Amino acid sequence: MGIGIDIVPISKVEDLVSKHENFLTIVFTAREITYCKGKKKSEEHFAARFAAKESVLKALGIGLGKGIEWTDVEILSSNSGKPRVCLHGELNEIACKKNVEKIVISFSHCETHAVAQALVIPKTLNRRYKN
Repeated sequence: MGIGIDIVPISKVEDLVSKHENFLTIVFTAREITYCKGKKKSEEHFAARFAAKESVLKALGIGLGKGIEWTDVEILSSNSGKPRVCLHGELNEIACKKNVEKIVISFSHCETHAVAQALVIPKTLNRRYKN
């Protein structure tokens, strides 16, 4: 089991977007970009997903590099707004090798900051508590 947390100033994400033309497409998937741009305060939603991606990597005990891309962690929302984690590429392979059942994510944001926390639930632990 692993846990990760991250906090991001929304102004940091705004600066990265304005200074680096391709920031959004490097860090976020097309579905994430569409979702966030559809929101009134899109910068808060981008910052929350950025923090969520960081917290997932921390919970898995790894970082970027070695074939892992930002877009290998995708944060989607259900119709009710509940976030869920989808892993892709090399990161999905690593999670399978680590026997990950699922990753639970929670995040929040306000005018200045976004925060996220991720919890990795291994397959064996999940089975033990299903009684």
